[in-house]
Amino acid sequence: MTANTFPTAENAERAEKKKISVRSWRALRLDVLAVTLLAVLLVGVATSAETIDRVLAVVAGQLITLTDVTAALDLRLQTPEGAADPVRGVLTKLIDRELILAEVDRYAPPEPTAAAVDGEVERVRARFPSQDALDAALARSGIDEKHLRETLRQDLRMRAYLDQRFTAASDRRQTLVDEWMAGLRRRADVIDLYVSPR
Repeated sequence: MTANTFPTAENAERAEKKKISVRSWRALRLDVLAVTLLAVLLVGVATSAETIDRVLAVVAGQLITLTDVTAALDLRLQTPEGAADPVRGVLTKLIDRELILAEVDRYAPPEPTAAAVDGEVERVRARFPSQDALDAALARSGIDEKHLRETLRQDLRMRAYLDQRFTAASDRRQTLVDEWMAGLRRRADVIDLYVSPR
């Protein structure tokens, strides 16, 4: 037998130190786990308290958010046209816009020229008393001028498509467009999540 086999004061001391070391390691792991859980909970509370945006509708997989509606109103890209709830009025127009854009993407009308897009940007700019006022509206809406240009480019593509598709006289054209839109709405995958305030 070796000398280490018999219980001695030195072996007992080593065993006690090993027990203390194992207990300390377990306690440390529990402390780390508790701190980690607390951090996760605090991040979760902070995240749930901060609403980034609100989804109002989903149209063929495309989200329409409250920011989109606010931007359309602030930049006067869409008007509620006397709707009792302006958000509902503009949201309905943005839903229709997404339905039309899906059709436009399928048939790919010619791209508008850069000059045509510049002209549309100038029309939006003219709605504001100064560039600072436009910049403030863009900042409130959470979009930049690049995003605005892309929106206006899409609007031009939509107009070109509708002009190409509906060449009837103006008195009959609106009826044809309305019937076509009704068909798009029936076939579309639209989830409207907005509830008007009462």
